This record gives sequence, C-alpha cells and structure tokens, in this order.
Amino acid sequence: MNALSHVAIIMDGNGRWASKKNQPRKYGHLKGSENIKFIVNYCLKTNIPYLTLFAFGLDNWNRPKSETSYLFFLFEDFLNKNLNYLLENNIKIKFIGESKNLPIKIKKLIFKTEKISSDKTGLNLILAFNYSSKHEILNVCKLLLKKKIKKISISEIANNLYTRNIPDPDLLIRTGGYNRLSNFLLWQASYTEIFFLKKLWPDFKVKDLSKIIKNYKKIKRNFGKV
Repeated sequence: MNALSHVAIIMDGNGRWASKKNQPRKYGHLKGSENIKFIVNYCLKTNIPYLTLFAFGLDNWNRPKSETSYLFFLFEDFLNKNLNYLLENNIKIKFIGESKNLPIKIKKLIFKTEKISSDKTGLNLILAFNYSSKHEILNVCKLLLKKKIKKISISEIANNLYTRNIPDPDLLIRTGGYNRLSNFLLWQASYTEIFFLKKLWPDFKVKDLSKIIKNYKKIKRNFGKV
C-alpha cells in the first residue's frame, strides 16, 4: 500500500458549475472557495502532511478584470475568515507564486499569514497563488546564473524551487473534466499519480477524495523500475 504524504489539487470548474445553474461565474467561485475547508478538514483528520491547492494561476490574468478582482477578494476573504481556524488546528501556511503585480494588501496578507503560522507543525497547506510552473523554473535558472553555479544538477534545481523542502506530490487531482496540468507543478509532478475528474470543483466532496486515495494506494508505483 502506497504511503501518502502530499496531495495537490487543481480546483477547476467553478465558472462552468455556476453557468449550469444559470448563475454568474462569481457564484461558482464563491461556492468553490467554501469547499476548501471540507478538504482541509479531511487532510487533518487523516494525517496527510501536505496539501497544495492551485488557487490562481499567473495565466489567469487573461480573464476579465472583474473576475480576477473577485478572485482576489475571495482569496483575502477566505484567509481573513479562516485564519484563526487554521492556526488553532496547527496548520502551517505557505504561498508559492509570483509576488509581482499583486495588490499591496494581498502581499501584506500573504506575509502576515506565513509569518504567524511559521511555527505550526501540523498540516502544511500550500496555496499556489499567482503561480506559473514555467516561471518558477525560469526563476531557478536566473538564480543559478546569478550564483554563478557551473555544475547544475537536478538536486540543485529542486533546492531552488518554490517548493524546496516540500516533498513532491504523490497524488494530483484535477476536477472539471480537462486532462491537462495547466502550468501547475510541472517539475514536481514528474512521478505523481494523476487523477482527472469530470466532476466540477464545487461538487467535489470528501467522499470523492477518499475514493481517489483508496485507488491511489492500490497503484504499483515503479519510479522507473520494474
């Protein structure tokens, strides 16, 4: 049976979920944000050490300004409403992504949240916000050039990613019906078991996650071996 230390989720399908209900896309994003706490609770109860959620991609800036602004509002609202809960449950929060172009109040909130949760030792909740895997790898290249490192190794690259000191995800789930990674953890997911679901994110429940984990644990993971 496979051990499970890190689950990553691409939370896709909020807008389409709302459209099916003849509601504005914002309504879908709202319901999607409310779904997060249930998944966090499950990971706490089942002692999964790491949970990474793809909250906002750098490529999402191509969406209408009204939608991106609302996503920022939801991000801020979620943290402000749930910060005490996260701290009381010994959850350490880390953000991965680009800080450029973010509103100042969002930057301050990210800094504050990471700082006050830095001593927590329970679940590690990683929020990929304004994140791009290609930019992450590009930033590593620039950093290594700046350090004038002549011998670049796989471990040297891994140690300079946003996810340094975080194990690569064992399991990656994408809801929403699309079979693609959308610029998410491209380096880290090289040996990750990936599950694509047609179910849209607001409809994704704890029972769905539990079922996927049961199936994951039955997979024979070879890592290049026989």
